[in-house]
Amino acid sequence: MIPPAGASPDGPSSPGSLLAVSDLHVRYEENREVVESLRPSSEEDWLLVAGDVGEHMADIEWALSTLAGRFRKVVWAPGNHELWTPPDDPVQARGVARYEALVRLCRSLGVVTPEDPYPVWRGAGGPAVIVPLFLLYDYSFRRPEVRTTEEALRRAADAGVVATDEFLLHPDPYPSVGDWCRARLRRTAERLDALPADLPTVLVSHFPLVREPTEVLRHPDFALWCGTQATAGWPVRYRAAAVVYGHLHIPRLIRQQGIPHYEVSLGYPREWRRRPGEPGRPLRVLPAPVRSGRQG
Repeated sequence: MIPPAGASPDGPSSPGSLLAVSDLHVRYEENREVVESLRPSSEEDWLLVAGDVGEHMADIEWALSTLAGRFRKVVWAPGNHELWTPPDDPVQARGVARYEALVRLCRSLGVVTPEDPYPVWRGAGGPAVIVPLFLLYDYSFRRPEVRTTEEALRRAADAGVVATDEFLLHPDPYPSVGDWCRARLRRTAERLDALPADLPTVLVSHFPLVREPTEVLRHPDFALWCGTQATAGWPVRYRAAAVVYGHLHIPRLIRQQGIPHYEVSLGYPREWRRRPGEPGRPLRVLPAPVRSGRQG
């Protein structure tokens, strides 16, 4: 098993920015070209990668090694796609074994994972503890009138909304993804509770930590696969200066209890081609960009 870890300082104050991106999905050639084009603006820039780099181990290794060779530090939180076991991937590890293989891969590249000491950003806008999270989902982002997970999944199936996770994301050795999620919540909360109380955090998760971002989904039932109600209080509880997430492919900023929540997804080519601006350009998290209100 991968050993637990705490927080780790990273030396004196330095210039540079804390940047973030997610959902690179490099199985698409256009997205690989975007990753090829990503460059820091400073030799001191850090990059937060909030999951869904790819599905195949070779693609994930290519993307993270490319980025790790350019940015001062790369911090990765897994998405659901990294945890898939596609039948055509030579690496057929499932569940916890696949996650542990991903952690070993990242460590070989010098990429920080949720199992490593949490680094402290000491550049502009810091200090802040950078916390990559691996939490999954437990189907609790369901409609208020729906009482049970079974009913929620049945309604979603009747509506034609079933995430590919149900076929390719295996929870082994846990009985279900929900059980794996609850184990991750317990382990992660223990680590976060042990952090210094005088330092803010930047919480980096593939899945949103609060339900509000899912309210704009075209298919509301897809929220079942988007997080857990158990983390709703974490941004305040753990002194978040910012929350970074992906997964929804709806890049925007919302504020909850005064805390900015940034979705930083690139997404699929059919999605990002419709957006203005340079595709895949990482968002600056610290120092905080000058923004206000709710943005789409």
